[in-house]
Amino acid sequence: MPSDHAVTRSNSSSSSDSTASDPSTARSVATLLAFVVGVNVVGAAPALLAGPDTAWFRALEKPWFYPSGWVFGAVWTLLFTLLGIALYLVYRRDRGLEERASRIAVALFGLQLAVNVTWTPAFFGLQMPLLALGIIVALFALVVATVVAFGRVDRRAAALLVPYLCWIGFATVLNYTIWSLNV
Repeated sequence: MPSDHAVTRSNSSSSSDSTASDPSTARSVATLLAFVVGVNVVGAAPALLAGPDTAWFRALEKPWFYPSGWVFGAVWTLLFTLLGIALYLVYRRDRGLEERASRIAVALFGLQLAVNVTWTPAFFGLQMPLLALGIIVALFALVVATVVAFGRVDRRAAALLVPYLCWIGFATVLNYTIWSLNV
């Protein structure tokens, strides 16, 4: 006669095997990956239009705390990945009592992402740091509102946006300093 431990181990093993092959789990993972890839693609798209590799930008005076170029790519990839995960968490809660709160959160997310993608063309493409500063200040406010809205739906999703908010704060200071050094 098998021990209770052996039966429990056997049941939990078959349970995890069925979860791994569960179509809804595979669909959830695929949906999560789609959110992460989608947010990264949208977030990276402005770099195709304009970027820091111009004579104009190289000639600008930059503050002592301006990071190395590779830092931006690494940080943005990580942040957009966290944003994709956060959006997925809110999206999958879009039912029942939280439906209205979830729709508001998703709408704010879309709005802040749209504003985010306008910063690069304004700063690098139009070469207008003051316009870009106005955009990033608006973005900061929208991200705060998005964090609050996400928190009403899923606290984990809101927490995943906090590093993004911190980076936007840093980028705002950086944008302001570059503008003020080059007026």
